[in-house]
Amino acid sequence: MLFKAKNISYLVFAVVSLWIGFHVYAYFFDTKQPEITLIGLQENGHYCKDMQCAVSGNKSGEFSIWLDGKPLVNSFKIGAHKQHPFSIPTRTISNGQHTVKVELTDKSFRKNHVTQECCFHVDNLPLQSAFVKADADYKVFQGRTLHLQFQVNKPIKKAEVTALAHKYECFPESKNSLVYECFIPIRCEEKPSEYLLSVDMEDNVGNTLTLDNKFQIVLYPFKKQNLHVTAAKLKEEREAADKDSGLAAKLEELAQSSPKQKLWSGAFCTPIDIARVTCEFGTIRTTQEKGRYMHKALDVINMPKSVVWSSQDGVVALKEYYADSGKTVVVDHGWGVLSMYFHLDDFANIEVGQKITKGNPVGTLGKTGYATGYHLHWEMRVNNIQIDPMQWTKTTF
Repeated sequence: MLFKAKNISYLVFAVVSLWIGFHVYAYFFDTKQPEITLIGLQENGHYCKDMQCAVSGNKSGEFSIWLDGKPLVNSFKIGAHKQHPFSIPTRTISNGQHTVKVELTDKSFRKNHVTQECCFHVDNLPLQSAFVKADADYKVFQGRTLHLQFQVNKPIKKAEVTALAHKYECFPESKNSLVYECFIPIRCEEKPSEYLLSVDMEDNVGNTLTLDNKFQIVLYPFKKQNLHVTAAKLKEEREAADKDSGLAAKLEELAQSSPKQKLWSGAFCTPIDIARVTCEFGTIRTTQEKGRYMHKALDVINMPKSVVWSSQDGVVALKEYYADSGKTVVVDHGWGVLSMYFHLDDFANIEVGQKITKGNPVGTLGKTGYATGYHLHWEMRVNNIQIDPMQWTKTTF
């Protein structure tokens, strides 16, 4: 028994010595920087009312906390992985950006320390908003675009318009602007009547607000046109129809993947110097092969093989040949706004994915694909709904 007791004593002595030795070594020779964890506070987060936060470290030591350079919590000691709660009284500080700085100094002889900063935003303003235009201004023709604008008293997290049983996202009209806008495409077939719309918005701290209004869709007198197509062109049209090019599916895909960013600024321009419009937007055509249908684009002409340019800033989304539309270029302007240029004689030196500026060439005017003569089929879509592109060239739009 005495032998066992001695063995146990030696074992305890060895463990204690090892423990003391480890801590003595750690105290004098530890050079590892401590780590800080902030709880309840995120970089560039937005907060209101009083914020309940906490801080912890992976090593025992002494913490200090500053708010905008002023002491918030003076030195306090805390064990490793223990949380120390603290609060930020946002009601007593200004709205806008603030900085919390936390410093941890460990218990080692070297006094290893680390500093961490976190920027955040205080927002105790009630959310306010109003439409830019009066109620009487919300009238739009069939086949056009309803441009809706509202102003808020501070940047918001999101906003969307509900109209015609669809939802449309809103975005600032320019960088850092407090005027938000939304473009609502009106189908040519939409019934003329008065409709309701609502704008639902949410700020960065979760406050919500709804604006209600109404708008009127006005009947547009679309023109009619009878086309007499030669037998050779009828055969060509049937062959083009038989070749399912997949352009419609591709345009739907592009509308869905359009960047959530406004790539354009100001009014659009016409893609050529228009000598004559051979077919206006929405013209109801009648042909031997297709019967009666609506042409939801503009056909415009100038000299054969003259330059065709992008009507606004954007990104080249499509550069391809299709049996019906011929050599085709699609430019994505962001937020689901696409412009299209069909029947090009040749492509400009552009590639899919590259940025393009208003007025940069996309190709030359041609008659490739199913076309009865040299012309440009100029089309615009918003959320894959065809709308009159000339409306977008007006400075008052």
